[in-house]
Amino acid sequence: MRFQIREKVFSIGDKFTIKDQFGEDRYFARGKVFSLGNKLYLEDMQGNVLIYIEQKLFRLLPEYTLYKSDRPIAKVKRKFSLLRPKFEIESELGNFTVSGNYMVHEFSILKDETTVAKVSKKWFSFSDVYGLEVYYDELTEFLVALTIVIDQILYDKSNRD
Repeated sequence: MRFQIREKVFSIGDKFTIKDQFGEDRYFARGKVFSLGNKLYLEDMQGNVLIYIEQKLFRLLPEYTLYKSDRPIAKVKRKFSLLRPKFEIESELGNFTVSGNYMVHEFSILKDETTVAKVSKKWFSFSDVYGLEVYYDELTEFLVALTIVIDQILYDKSNRD
């Protein structure tokens, strides 16, 4: 299934709207305003929190923990690399890696060496919108949250200062 992830640029706090391939709103991610570090909630359209995302403070490189039902399900860390960004993803859902060209928003998410999703900005010509193609429906919520975390690590100005 394909999704369109749009970040609302002119808003207080981070806000993302996620539409499915039919143009229907499926998820909403909102950041907690006036908090130390990024804190985001991935919600369904009824306002139920599906995954809570929290940036860990006082780290040399960005690190996020993803929670489902108040239980940590994954940790995403940016690793030090001179040439291109690398990630360490520890998850109870499997071994995940990310590869591709981050500078043009083109990368794949792999689980145990199998591509489970592709992220692309090529699908959309205007800024702050990119596509997520998910190949395993049971991982959809996690992959949407993981894509938002990668976006925050790579492109959010507060993580580069």
